[in-house]
Amino acid sequence: MKYLKPYIIPLLIVFALAITGTILNIKAPKILGQAITKIFQGFLAKKIFPKAKIDLDGVLSILIKVSILYGLYSLFMYIQRYIMAGISQKVVKKLRTDIMEKLNKLPLKFYDSKTHGEILSRVTNDVDLISNTLNQSLTQFVTSIVSIVGVTIMMLTISPLLTLVTLVILPLSAGIIGFIIKKSQKYFKMQQKSIGDVNGHVEEMFGGLVVVKAYNKEEESIKAFEKYNEELYNAAWRAQFVSGITMPLMRFVSNLGYVIVAVVGGIMVTRRTIALGDVQAFIQYSNQFSQPIAQIGSILNMIQSTVAAAERVFEILDEEEEIPDSRDAVELKEVRGDVSFEHVYFSYSPDKKLMEDLNIDVKSGQTIAIVGPTGAGKTTLVNLLMRFYEIQGGRITIDGIDIRKIKRDNLRKTFGMVLQDTWLFNGTVKENIAYGKEGATDEEIIEAAKKAHAHHFIMALPGGYDAVINEEASNISQGEKQLITIARAFVADPDILILDEATSNVDTLTEKLIQKAMKKLMHSRTNFVIAHRLSTIVDADLILVMNEGQIIEKGTHKELMEKNGFYADLYKSQFLGAFV
Repeated sequence: MKYLKPYIIPLLIVFALAITGTILNIKAPKILGQAITKIFQGFLAKKIFPKAKIDLDGVLSILIKVSILYGLYSLFMYIQRYIMAGISQKVVKKLRTDIMEKLNKLPLKFYDSKTHGEILSRVTNDVDLISNTLNQSLTQFVTSIVSIVGVTIMMLTISPLLTLVTLVILPLSAGIIGFIIKKSQKYFKMQQKSIGDVNGHVEEMFGGLVVVKAYNKEEESIKAFEKYNEELYNAAWRAQFVSGITMPLMRFVSNLGYVIVAVVGGIMVTRRTIALGDVQAFIQYSNQFSQPIAQIGSILNMIQSTVAAAERVFEILDEEEEIPDSRDAVELKEVRGDVSFEHVYFSYSPDKKLMEDLNIDVKSGQTIAIVGPTGAGKTTLVNLLMRFYEIQGGRITIDGIDIRKIKRDNLRKTFGMVLQDTWLFNGTVKENIAYGKEGATDEEIIEAAKKAHAHHFIMALPGGYDAVINEEASNISQGEKQLITIARAFVADPDILILDEATSNVDTLTEKLIQKAMKKLMHSRTNFVIAHRLSTIVDADLILVMNEGQIIEKGTHKELMEKNGFYADLYKSQFLGAFV
C-alpha cells in the first residue's frame, strides 16, 4: 500500500473504468434478452396471425445498443489495463531501486549469511511475481467483486426465485475457495524458497566451474542440484495442482447452477411467469455470476504466491542497516595516518568471542604487517578498521578521532585496498583501473599501470586500455587481474593502504617488481599488510602476530626472530620446510 500510495488518482481512474466497464458488460445480456423475446413473440404471433411480422427494426435497435455497450466495455478495459500496466511497472521499478539501495546499506554480515543466488532470486523472480499480480490481479479482483454484486442485482430484477436458486451454490463455492487457499499457501511459500535454493546453487557452481571440474565434482554438483530441483518440483506441483483445481471445481459448481436455472426457467416459461428472453439473459447472468467467483479463487491463489514472494522481498527491506552516521559526524580533510585500537572487543556470534581487549598503536607512515594462521582474525582486523563490521567494545581511532564519529563514506575514501580475491567488472581495462578515483585522467591511469607493471600486458591486449574485460575476466590471467587491481590502488592514491595478500597471484619475478613499486606507493603513508608469505614483510616497521583474535607477539622481523617464538616457527616452516 505504501508503494501504491503515490498513484491513488490513477488507481481511482482505473477502478472507475473497471467498475463502469463491468456495469456496461452486466447490462448487455438483459438488453439482448429483449431481442430474443421480440423474436420469440414474433414467431408466436405468426402462428396465430400469419401476416404478423417480427419487429426486425426493434431487434436491430437492440443489437446496436448491445454492440455499443460491449464496445465501450472493451475500450474501458483497454484504457484501465494500459494505465495499470504503467502503475505496476513504476511500483516495481521503485521497489527494485529500494532493494538495490538497501543492499548497498546492509552490513557485511548480511552477505555472509546469504548466497548470491538467493539474493538474486529475491530481486528478480520474487519482484517479477509481485509485478504480475499488481498488473493483472488487482483490477481483476475489483471487477470480479463488482460483477458479483451487479449480476446479483440484475438477476433479482429478472426473477428473485431464480436468483435464490443461483445463490444456493455460493456457500459451496466459498467453501471450495477457502479449502484451496488454506492448502496452497504453505506450498507457495515452499516453492519460492526452493526457487532461491536452486538459483543459489546454480550461481555458486557456475561461479566456481573451473574448481568443480578440476576436482571432478560434476556428479556431486548435479546430485545437489537434483536434490534442490526435486524439492522445487514437489513444492511447485503441489502448489500448482492445488491452485489449478480451482477452475475445474468452480466450473463444476457453475454447471450445476446452470442446469438448475435452465430446468426451473424452462418450467417458468411454460407457465408464462417469465419471458424466454429473460431466461436466456438469466442463464448468461448465472454464468457471469460463477465466473468471477472462480476468478476470485484463482486470484487469491496467485496472491498467496505473491505474499510468499513479498515476504522474501520485504525481509531484505526490513534488514538492519549499517549504523547511520551520527549527526555530529565529521569529515577527515588531511589525514596523517595515526591508527589506534584501544581495548577493542568483537565477536561474530555471542557464544564465541574473537577479539578481547585488543590494543594496537600505529604511527603515521609506518608499515604494519599482520601475520598468523588461518582464522586468527587478520582480515577481521581490516574489516573493523573500515567499519564493515561494528566493534562491540572499546574504540578505533584515526588521528585521534573515533571512526564511529567519521562519516562512513569519508572514512572508506581514506583507505585503498588490494585484496587477495580480485574483482573486476564488465568494462574496459581503463574503466576498471579508474574505478579507484573519480575523474581519473588517461595519464594517471597509464602511470598507475606502469607502476603496477601492468602496462606491458595491457598494451598487448586487443584494444590496449580500451580492451573489454568480460564478466568473468576469462580473457586475462589471474595474475593480470591482480596487477589491474594494484594499478587501481595506485590511481586512488589513498592516505592509508591495506594490502591483503596483494601479490599472492603473481609469479616470483612479477612479485619482486611489484614490491619495488609498492615501496613507492607505501612511502610516507600508513600501510597495513596482511601476509602469508613472510618474505614480503621482513622490512615492515612493526609485525603483529595474531592467533585466535589476539596479538601474541609484536616487533620487527629481527626482534621476533631473536625471540624464537611463534613467528620464528612460522618463518622457519616456510623457508626450512619443517615446523620447528
